[in-house]
Amino acid sequence: MKLSDTDLRILRELARDGRQTNADLAEKVGLSASQCWQRLRRLEKSGVIKGYGARVDQEAVGLPETVLLELALERNEGVGVEAVCETLSRFPEVLEVRMTSGDFDIFAKLAVSGTRGYERFLRERLHRIKGIRQSRSSFSLRCFKNEISVVP
Repeated sequence: MKLSDTDLRILRELARDGRQTNADLAEKVGLSASQCWQRLRRLEKSGVIKGYGARVDQEAVGLPETVLLELALERNEGVGVEAVCETLSRFPEVLEVRMTSGDFDIFAKLAVSGTRGYERFLRERLHRIKGIRQSRSSFSLRCFKNEISVVP
């Protein structure tokens, strides 16, 4: 789907504030409310807009620590990268899973209660997944930017 300049303005505005009313959005992008609504529906139906959601403060819900996890898989274990990614994606602590290039096959971002919460994740979840050859994890000390999308 080819995006017009107006579509991109709509997307930028929604990325900045997804809760604004259609009337406010229409005014900001220079459309009537009806035209804006039609474009929004088209962007949603085509899959450009994947959904709407709240950005939750992880600390407020008892998961203040972010762990960045990299995994390398055994090549001869018969376990595919996609299968491990799908397994990781089912765990509630996991915020993001990506198949990657380089020394590691998978990157995952987790929200945990602290070192004990991460130890529990390792023991009860990660170490039960077959085919993981190596893992490397880092606790994030501070986040400087955390956007959910970028619109050119």
